[in-house]
Amino acid sequence: MNKTKRLCALLGVLAVLCIAAFAVNGYEEKKEAIQNSGQVILEIPTDSVTALSWINESGTYSFTKGDTWVYDADNAFPVDEDKINDLLSQFNAFTAAFSIEDVEDYGQYGLDAPVCTITVTTDEQTYTVKLGDFSKMDEQRYVSIGDGKAYLALQDPLEEFDAVLEDMILDDTIPEFDQAEEITFTGSENYTITRDEEAKSICAKDVYFTDGKPLDTDKVKSLVSSIQSLSLTDFASYNVSDAELTDFGLTSPDLTIGIAYSSLDEDGQKVDSGRFQLALSRNAEEYDAYLKAVDEDEEELPEVSCYARLDESQIVYRISLDDYEKLTAVSYDTLRHQKLFTGDFDTVTSIDAVVSGETYTFTYTPPEDEDADEDGTWYYGEESFDIYSLKTALTALSAAEFTSEKPTGQEEISLTVHLDNEDFPTFTLTLYRLDGTHCLAAVDGKTVALVTRSQTVNLVEAVNALTLGS
Repeated sequence: MNKTKRLCALLGVLAVLCIAAFAVNGYEEKKEAIQNSGQVILEIPTDSVTALSWINESGTYSFTKGDTWVYDADNAFPVDEDKINDLLSQFNAFTAAFSIEDVEDYGQYGLDAPVCTITVTTDEQTYTVKLGDFSKMDEQRYVSIGDGKAYLALQDPLEEFDAVLEDMILDDTIPEFDQAEEITFTGSENYTITRDEEAKSICAKDVYFTDGKPLDTDKVKSLVSSIQSLSLTDFASYNVSDAELTDFGLTSPDLTIGIAYSSLDEDGQKVDSGRFQLALSRNAEEYDAYLKAVDEDEEELPEVSCYARLDESQIVYRISLDDYEKLTAVSYDTLRHQKLFTGDFDTVTSIDAVVSGETYTFTYTPPEDEDADEDGTWYYGEESFDIYSLKTALTALSAAEFTSEKPTGQEEISLTVHLDNEDFPTFTLTLYRLDGTHCLAAVDGKTVALVTRSQTVNLVEAVNALTLGS
């Protein structure tokens, strides 16, 4: 009897397992079929569409095609037709993974209150596509097209149709280019930066100049890159009026940047060129309130409305205060070299140093075999030495602040650097005492900057270390 009961129990368990296995296999087969059915349920050629609208959680958007696509609520809205075509391309061959026949309750698929309703109109027909819930079986969305069925879409149309009006605007685009040929600044300071590869400078990398004065090429390239990457996506007006331009401060911008540019081929030859300008402004009252809050160390700073306009576009964009301040802060001083000695130290042939009225000369002798992979030798008198400390102290000198203040203090050190450079055979640097923190630096007899006293001390000590005991 016990054996019979155990046998029956085992048979019962086996039956349950068989049923479960059958159910699982059936589910997997059904899931596999859903994934691979590939039924095309709509074929709407993009060029046949005359109207498109959709309703999503953000609002209702409606567009009509005449000669061009227009936004029904405002014909002045600049429509990005490529974006319209991208939306419509989903319906060129809209594919379902699975269909449910003769649907009686659309609610169980979320189609009675769809998350998005899309209406596509051609000359011949109007199509309505409703987007419901995701299937519990997989990651596909239920859709209906008004034929009494529900479908699982292979691709979710909501990935594109979550679009809002801002997504449909034909944004202005700052051109892509390889190099800036000329940059003009019109504002509190007016100046022009030109690219001139033929101009002479002690630094071989210098190709950008303003009024004949060299600029740090890396800094200019960084400026150009920041302009190219400026985000023009948040618009304040897409059809700006004269009154709005005045309100935005763009009739008299704080700064206008003009860039003449070129594009290069693989060989570095110019193949294209162009020009654009960018106007910047900010709300003056808001900015004054912001600066006051900064001065008073307030924890919460007020927002400042800042604006940008590309060329004569009808679109005015909002930009961040950070971008506004970064660009409006650009000046000659922010673009020039911070380093005082910008030449190639490998071209230095000798250095004359004057400390406390004494002159010391350091000379360089190149290797006998110029093709050999070895360094030459530096000498003070007949003694050779390692130039590293002196080289480091000289090349580390940088401007803490640029100034044209005339020196009145004692001369701390003077260097005359002789170079194997026919255009710039010498570089003269003199450092004068100013206060406990800074010294005045003069290059070729002209005061250019303040340098930290610690840098001056390092240079003097480097010379003294080499001449100790002389």
